[in-house]
Amino acid sequence: MTAVEFAGRHVLAELGGVDPDLLDDEPTVRAELTSAVTEAGARVLDVVAHRFAPHGLTVLAMLAESHASVHTWPERGSAFVDVFTCGDSADPEGAVELLAKRLGARRISRETVHRGGAGVTAVREPLSAGLHRVWDVTEPLWSGRTEYQDVLIGRTAHGVTLFCDDERQSAETSQLVYHEALLVPALLLAPAVEQVLVIGSSEGVASEIAVAAGARRVDHVDIDTECVRACARWLPYGYTPEALHAAENGDGPVRVHYADGWSFLAETDRRYDVVVIDLPDERPDDPAAQHNRLYGVEFLRRAAGVLSDGGVLVGQAGCATLWRNDTLLRSAERFGAVFPTVVHYGSDEHEWSFLTGSRRAVPEPVLRMTDRLATLPYRPATLDAEALRRGAVLPHSARGRP
Repeated sequence: MTAVEFAGRHVLAELGGVDPDLLDDEPTVRAELTSAVTEAGARVLDVVAHRFAPHGLTVLAMLAESHASVHTWPERGSAFVDVFTCGDSADPEGAVELLAKRLGARRISRETVHRGGAGVTAVREPLSAGLHRVWDVTEPLWSGRTEYQDVLIGRTAHGVTLFCDDERQSAETSQLVYHEALLVPALLLAPAVEQVLVIGSSEGVASEIAVAAGARRVDHVDIDTECVRACARWLPYGYTPEALHAAENGDGPVRVHYADGWSFLAETDRRYDVVVIDLPDERPDDPAAQHNRLYGVEFLRRAAGVLSDGGVLVGQAGCATLWRNDTLLRSAERFGAVFPTVVHYGSDEHEWSFLTGSRRAVPEPVLRMTDRLATLPYRPATLDAEALRRGAVLPHSARGRP
């Protein structure tokens, strides 16, 4: 973050699953808080503590950068933590993570509030080995550590933008290009569009397009409750808070399920005309990335198993650019192993490729798609028949590999 006068980050966190005896141990909590903020770059000026009866502590560290505190609830194995630091010499998010680790917390949720002047937050998005793209976030709107990922929503040159674990997931100016490229080819290839399953896609745009295309029921499955709700609150596209509340309560065609996609497929007895898998890019070098397993052949076969006769599955398949096309190459092989018909669509936003697989062998699938375009109830704004024909050509690097 670029340092500015009268500006700072205030991290508000909740820790759970902590040993109750440890949370009632004043010397230990004092020492671990001091150690965590020091290691995160802050300078401790003083530490005070108060013990409550029959149990519980408040420990406050006064910092040169501002303050940090812990308020413990031993009977619940939980603690409230807040760390506020001015400038950029200390890392308040890092201090909270360190403290959670030192206390052995099994659960952590946190939110970062950006306070003060109009500073610029720089997000370094990893593209491939040795390459990053830097986004200037001129106004952070919401950020927090959910149970599964770091989420930041803020204003960039592309409008309000969603970042998860420092990767841009969608942006106001291009989100429709992305979501139409994801969904429209699948809607055109499927014989019917009445029952749709969306796994991932936390913004809710895919659900809305499916309903506009005629779906009578959309089951939207996402593992990260906090992220979905933050998107509804802060993004000017996708669900509104009111629409999300209705979907959470099953009031209307869209029903939101906060669940693991893998488990949902194992438990559902419903059949879908279209299954949409919209996830962050695969991270084979990060074994902790829980969504990697949702890219594999076994998951594709599970998802194909809930398709209706002739149903189709579409997935985000990475990028066609030669120096970052590993996910696309792997996805093309996996889809080919599961589906007799596979159609590629390369988005106008060059970073994204999508693959649609059909349970049926469909002769001339692209011709079928272009012929049906005029009759689709949803009218796409960012692609037409020429775009479908152009985008259907799988990049040379992914064709005819030995």
